[in-house]
Amino acid sequence: MTVRLLTPEGMFAPVPYHHVSIGTGTRQVHVAGQIARDADGDPVATGDLAGQVAHALRSTARGLAGAGASFADVVRLRFFVTHWTPDKYDDFVAGIERVVDELGIPRPLPPLSAIGVDYLFEPDVLVEVEAYAVLD
Repeated sequence: MTVRLLTPEGMFAPVPYHHVSIGTGTRQVHVAGQIARDADGDPVATGDLAGQVAHALRSTARGLAGAGASFADVVRLRFFVTHWTPDKYDDFVAGIERVVDELGIPRPLPPLSAIGVDYLFEPDVLVEVEAYAVLD
């Protein structure tokens, strides 16, 4: 197995993700920030954080697949969320939960960060997702 996910004893818990990942492969896959745009570049799920998270993760899965990887190979996810406040947490998690089974995202999730930012690519973009994977 190329990726091992773990949460060592004594680290903050419970969280819906592992704190640590160990990648033992030699090929790295970096998926650039994915946003809620369809293949033509048209906005998807405007104003809906959960919908945008789900769509961005689907696009991330396409990027991974294009490199011969899947979410099982991901060692880190990074989310950028516009105007983050704690009350957005439920919608953020709902977007992830919407596609976890569909995309084969491990549970608990790989290590991740959710970073609040003022704005992203365009005003309607609420979230951007980056993924880092390791392959043999």
